[in-house]
Amino acid sequence: MINKVTLIGNLGKDPELRHLESGAVVAKFSIATNENYKDKSGEWQTNTEWHDVVAWRYQAEYAERHLKKGGLAFIEGKLTHRKWQDKDGNDRYTTEVLANNIKTLERRESSGNNNASNFPTASDEPAMTNTSTTTQTTSTNIQSEDDDLPF
Repeated sequence: MINKVTLIGNLGKDPELRHLESGAVVAKFSIATNENYKDKSGEWQTNTEWHDVVAWRYQAEYAERHLKKGGLAFIEGKLTHRKWQDKDGNDRYTTEVLANNIKTLERRESSGNNNASNFPTASDEPAMTNTSTTTQTTSTNIQSEDDDLPF
């Protein structure tokens, strides 16, 4: 049997972190997912679903550090249900996603550079001491490799 949930959506608020007496850390937050569709009249409609997420230990600490209200996040886990009583003694039921994998999908800003890609930039390229020799050698190698191609 499989109980697996995968969500990509935006956080409704910053994760709320608690440290339990046992030393365990738990985070709770909500995430919104949207479904867009055309109604009978051809107008686009958006249906927003809110999901309660619970994360424990390392995942809770990651959520607190990296997830912020409105931010886009990837959540993977399992669906859980629990029963509890409100202050009047009435039985209440909650459905939550117990997260075991959390990733932020927001771009990171590093050292003032807004380029979020992991690709090197021109400033990261090592300096070449003799560019003419390097270019000539590269051209020769490419030419000789082309001669061996069967087409």
